[in-house]
Amino acid sequence: MSLRSTPEQARDNQISDIHLIFGTGPLGQSVMRELHKRGKTVRMVNRSGKRPEGVPASVEIVAGDAYSTDFTRQASQGAGVVYQCAQPEYAKWTTQFIPLQNAILEGAASAGAKFIVGDNLYMYGEVEGPIHEDLPYAASTRKGKVRAEAASQVLAAHQSGKVRAAIGRASDFYGPGVLDSACGDRMFLPAVQGKAAEGWGNLDASHTYSFIDDFGKYLVLLGERDEALGQAWHIPHAETVSTRRFIELIFAELGQPVKIKSMGRMMMAIGGIFIPSARETVEMMYEFEKPFVVDDSKFVKAFGNHATPLTDAIHQTLTWYRQHAKA
Repeated sequence: MSLRSTPEQARDNQISDIHLIFGTGPLGQSVMRELHKRGKTVRMVNRSGKRPEGVPASVEIVAGDAYSTDFTRQASQGAGVVYQCAQPEYAKWTTQFIPLQNAILEGAASAGAKFIVGDNLYMYGEVEGPIHEDLPYAASTRKGKVRAEAASQVLAAHQSGKVRAAIGRASDFYGPGVLDSACGDRMFLPAVQGKAAEGWGNLDASHTYSFIDDFGKYLVLLGERDEALGQAWHIPHAETVSTRRFIELIFAELGQPVKIKSMGRMMMAIGGIFIPSARETVEMMYEFEKPFVVDDSKFVKAFGNHATPLTDAIHQTLTWYRQHAKA
């Protein structure tokens, strides 16, 4: 594949409707599902080139090293929108996240494509009150500083004219395919198996959780709307409840008695002696020790709110986990 000569020419020509997704994990797949519903041409990138279960044959899967700008430029050829849904292993964020995202940004810029980033909320650090987009990037944690730097670089690239970019941010997510999350396989899978679901920190503190298919749906919307560009947006979510109430709704859907166990900072630190991902989670435990409520009003005012109701999202998640438990 030969590259277009300049991003400007690519923007002017607008000859392709390819939607390119870097990452075939839960977020990448949620973006893919939304695009597939809309009949879009989708290309996905991962390191192995293997097609994840549930990805339709009509979706092109490309193998490659997303840390290589030579590869990302080639893979991005012909794309109208590039979605950044890839990330390194959690324990390697501090050294690998920014090089990965910068390489993908270079690919999007070379194609003149829009660059839509799936982000989290780490960059704000520990705050009081609802978490909104006007808060400063004041993180003191290592991973929070990395996410702050990565987001700042994306927005600076947009302001400089290098790439047209927007950032969508969500809280801890759950849903089909989501395993490695605060509300992933340590919460939903045990519940499906009739065991105690695990919650982190203060179970009675309000905590916003984001449904993965809403995240994907709204990233696609950001890629469609030019007025979204150059900004960060908090993705709409269902009502915020406490972690305890969230788990109670899981068991209510299952028709089972509620069984809950709590994982606090000390237990997470002990677990981290043996499990790198648990060790890396300790510095983020502040999110679960007091209210962590996301303000999505900016997005809702601009684009509306069609977030999946909490009970419906939990039902869909449990349906997937039942199938997963049988596999």
